[in-house]
Amino acid sequence: QVQLVESGGGLVQAGGSLRLSCAASGRTFSTWAMGWFRQAPEKEREFVAAIKWSGDITWNEYYTDSVKGRFTISGDNAKNTVYLQMNSLKPEDSAVYYCAANPALSARALSLINPRTSGLTYWGQGTQVTVSS
Repeated sequence: QVQLVESGGGLVQAGGSLRLSCAASGRTFSTWAMGWFRQAPEKEREFVAAIKWSGDITWNEYYTDSVKGRFTISGDNAKNTVYLQMNSLKPEDSAVYYCAANPALSARALSLINPRTSGLTYWGQGTQVTVSS
């Protein structure tokens, strides 16, 4: 059974940093696309960042425009864990952040999914990030 467990959320002032972690279990995730989505109150769940190991020593990464240069996604195959380092946080980054994993998609394709109809995509329970102004 696939399980994704997020951690690392919390309350931070604008300009601060947080590091989210997503620990995956139940499969070997080195061939999966992994990513982060977020959902603010009364808004749709939206893509933040995605990553997939290319099979050699490189990773393919994708980011939504609003976080480029501020957020960095990374993966550790040995630990089955994906991270999201979030710097220069803004109040508009406040949301519940969800980890996502899909065995069949590329990182780019994961960035394009509709979270409402995500097919084979697995989701974590979410972790709250609140950025105060």
